[in-house]
Amino acid sequence: QAGKHVLCEKPLALNEAECKEMAAAADANGVKLLEAFMYRFHPRTQKVLEMVRAGDIGDLRVIRSSFTFRLTQPENIRLNPDLGGGALMDVGCYCVNVSRTMAGAEPEQVQATANWTDRGVDEEMAGTLRFPGGVLAHFDCSLTMERNEVYEVAGTEGHLQVPSSFLPGKEDASILHHRGRSGTTTVVVPGADEYQLMVEHFADCVLGGHPLMYTADEAALNMRTIEALYRSAHDGGAPVAL
Repeated sequence: QAGKHVLCEKPLALNEAECKEMAAAADANGVKLLEAFMYRFHPRTQKVLEMVRAGDIGDLRVIRSSFTFRLTQPENIRLNPDLGGGALMDVGCYCVNVSRTMAGAEPEQVQATANWTDRGVDEEMAGTLRFPGGVLAHFDCSLTMERNEVYEVAGTEGHLQVPSSFLPGKEDASILHHRGRSGTTTVVVPGADEYQLMVEHFADCVLGGHPLMYTADEAALNMRTIEALYRSAHDGGAPVAL
C-alpha cells in the first residue's frame, strides 16, 4: 500500500489465505512481490528442469528430496509455533517447492507424518505428494539431524541426482545423470551466487517492468500444500485431497 516492491523471505506467509491477501495487495498497488526461493535462480536448477522437460530421464515418475540440519538453540525462532516454526515451514518448504517445480503441476493428494516438540512444533517430518498422472514426490525434513540437502528426479529411463541442492555455493555445481547399465554422467554447471541472481532478477523486473520468474500466487499454492501436509500429520498420516 506504500507503493514499495517487496522481496520476502520464504515462506511468504503463515498460510494460504495470508499469501493471497499479500498477492492481492501487490496487484492492487502495482508493485512486485517475490518469495525468495533463491535456489530457483541458480543455473543448475534451470539445467535440471531443461533435462527433465527434454525427456533425458524418460517419463517423470518420482521426485525425492531431503533438507535437514541440526538446530541446537531451544530459543531459536524456528522452534516458536507463533512465528511459523517447524521443519516443514523452515526447510521442508524447499522440498515442497522443488517437487511442484519439477512436476510442473499441483499435487492432488498428500500424506505426512511428523515428530513434534513439547510446544507442538514439527522437528521432523516425512511426506508424500501425488501429482496428476501418478507422479509421486517423497520428502523428509528435520531440525534435529546433521545437514543434508539433496533432491533426485527419477524417470523411466534414468534419474538425476542433485547434491547440495539448495545451497551449492559459488563453486561449479554438478548433476549426476544415472542411466542404469549405461552408466553415470556428471553434468557440470558453472558456479553462481544464487542470492545475487535472485536480487538482480527482482531489480530488473522492478526497473524494467518485466514479469517475475514466478508470482505470489505460486507462493499461495506452496502454502496450500504445506497446510495440507500439516493436516495429514496431525491426523496420523491420513491422506488429504487438494
